[in-house]
Amino acid sequence: MWPAGILITSWTYLWRTVPLHRRELEGRWEDDAPPPLPPGTPLDEVQFPQDGSGPLFHRRYRARIREAHMDAPETMRRVRADLNAVAPSSLARFQKVMGDEDGPLEAGDEYVVRMPGPWDGPVRVVEADEHGFRFVTLDGHLEAGQIAWRTGDAPDGMLVFEIESWARPGDPVSALVHHRLRMAKEVQLHMWTSVCEKVTRLSGGRLTGGVDIETRVVEEG
Repeated sequence: MWPAGILITSWTYLWRTVPLHRRELEGRWEDDAPPPLPPGTPLDEVQFPQDGSGPLFHRRYRARIREAHMDAPETMRRVRADLNAVAPSSLARFQKVMGDEDGPLEAGDEYVVRMPGPWDGPVRVVEADEHGFRFVTLDGHLEAGQIAWRTGDAPDGMLVFEIESWARPGDPVSALVHHRLRMAKEVQLHMWTSVCEKVTRLSGGRLTGGVDIETRVVEEG
């Protein structure tokens, strides 16, 4: 049975007014596999895609922001200083459990993403620079794979913010909830699109054209 908090929160986010442009395509492992982890990354407790169950989902959320008051590096500096400034508090809170508690996000830090119900997700930062950072999921996470946040300055003067993930459900139960029943997928979608909206507000700009969401599904083969 679904915890009431998840159902209510998910329903609330269905009423958002920002346009979401969603498409789901067939993917291929050679095109959609996660990038290699940086040399020297600690591998203890890492959940690789092969540790998961069901299809691999390669997903990208993209927001184009006009009239931003900050460029891409400054926006990312602000995001790394406090992930909870752009996280939807009703859906997720980032708690740093390894690294400088009061410092910005850095490679080697570990977080637990606190979510309603049995959804807490431990992650490790495997790289971080002025344009973004990348997490790998750890044992106990709902997914097995990686997720990256990044910013960029487009040639047309727009600020671009993206969240890109490469992951399979962490176990057969997660695969059922995510891929078949789709509840976890919808909660996740509204969480990351909310981050896109909050980064837009943080930058002082205006979201242009809604949030573009592309999912490439690599079926088990």
